[in-house]
Amino acid sequence: MPVRHFTLALGLAALQASPAAAQSATLKLEDFFRGKTYAYGQFTAINGTSRSFRVDLTGRWDGKVLRLREDFVYTDGERDTKTWVFRKTSPTTYIGTREDVIGETLVTVSGNRADFAYDVNLNPKGEPNIVRFSDTLLLEADGTLRNTAWVSKFFIPVARVKVNFARTEPAARAIRPGH
Repeated sequence: MPVRHFTLALGLAALQASPAAAQSATLKLEDFFRGKTYAYGQFTAINGTSRSFRVDLTGRWDGKVLRLREDFVYTDGERDTKTWVFRKTSPTTYIGTREDVIGETLVTVSGNRADFAYDVNLNPKGEPNIVRFSDTLLLEADGTLRNTAWVSKFFIPVARVKVNFARTEPAARAIRPGH
């Protein structure tokens, strides 16, 4: 399974509860991702493969739908662009789609945490290679957003993606995973 196909900015997995101050924050995707946001991430597979990347995000909120463009630059120079479309369905839920996601995902927000899972075909032009992403986003007390995603195949974890988001590029660089 080619590692280059893992172009995820919004991650997976269950995280432990954060400090009480962060728990009092309320995560609203349309507030956090409106305008420019920056992130650094790291993909790590069970075979030891690791790959780092930067993401520049642009979010547009029209009162009902958040369109979130993600422009990836990998340390090896590869570039990719993905666009999430999140439709707010209640104060604590969104329905999300992206060009490489099979179907839709339900995003559930509780306080400073959002959880969602979705399937991605990593090889859309050939033999299907479908994996499941399970993301958890945590809004921290310092205003940054931490995403951990587990990637599984046939219910077996095969990789983890960590992506840390901030409103400025220097702040995102300061919290990049693996440093």
